[in-house]
Amino acid sequence: MRKNLVPIIFFLASLGLIFVASGCKKKTAKQEEPSYTRNIIVGFSQIGAESAWRTCNTQSIQTAASEAGIQLIYSNAEQKQENQIKAIRSFIVYQVDVIVFVPIVQDGWDNVLREAKEANIPVIIIDRKIRTSDESLYAAYIGADHVEEGRKAARFLQEKFKDTEKTLNILELRGTDGSSVTDGRYQGFREILDKDAHFEIIHSETGDFLRSRGKEIAERILSMNGTLTINDMPVDIIYSHNDSMTLGFLDSFEQYGIQGGKDVVIVSVDAEQAVIDAVAEGKVNCVVECNPKIGPLVMEFVQRLANNRPIPKITRIEETVFTENDDLSELEPRGY
Repeated sequence: MRKNLVPIIFFLASLGLIFVASGCKKKTAKQEEPSYTRNIIVGFSQIGAESAWRTCNTQSIQTAASEAGIQLIYSNAEQKQENQIKAIRSFIVYQVDVIVFVPIVQDGWDNVLREAKEANIPVIIIDRKIRTSDESLYAAYIGADHVEEGRKAARFLQEKFKDTEKTLNILELRGTDGSSVTDGRYQGFREILDKDAHFEIIHSETGDFLRSRGKEIAERILSMNGTLTINDMPVDIIYSHNDSMTLGFLDSFEQYGIQGGKDVVIVSVDAEQAVIDAVAEGKVNCVVECNPKIGPLVMEFVQRLANNRPIPKITRIEETVFTENDDLSELEPRGY
């Protein structure tokens, strides 16, 4: 049973954790309910709010928890792993039923997840994966196949330039180094294009998935001579690991009179509404979808775990690709 809740609540408040959903009444020994109707409490650690995609991902979890009558304790890590580890330890102290978190990077989780396991609290990892020698430290991973996202981006380029004879130069904007998303999109892209002599990645740089960093990189390159060149080589293609960095580049292009989608081919990942619109307007050539709306599935798995029912270890999210060749006029609003 959860005891001495007042000091624990003050402890959580000091860490910036937020109670989000319904069902805040705690059980006592005299109020024990059957497992299928009892209140479920989930600790959720999000990496931050760096993009419209991330905000939508958070809202999807919060809404699904509320609709399921699940109490959610939310923590924004503000892009710092140490904040996430601190939040997870606070969830353990509070004795939540399930921990859900988006790992900002892949490594460095074993100790805190071992503490959760010893406390008999199952952990669901979403969106980004971890590296561990002990797969029993987490119950499930729910998210996209980021390697396949990279492959999809590369396949679009191969199809678009299947009749070209020249070598095309690629600028790659990586996401946060050390994250499984970045590693996957980096790996999948190269799996396809490293075998194709028509493409050469002439520069790869991290923009941390941030619009401001995308614009900063674009400004630095363009300010050197007013053109999109690197080491005197023209950039023919930009491959961006997320839409925020893509939008940062487009912000700068307007100032220098460069037409995205025409003067330079742009392939992005996420499919935020702003970039879907940019594809429709001819400013971006292709965007690979990464669906943030996984809240209902996460809460379904939470309920199964809380009631000692099995769940799959890995669940992939269905996604598609939007290109300049598609009619996007009838596409439903993305909501992010």
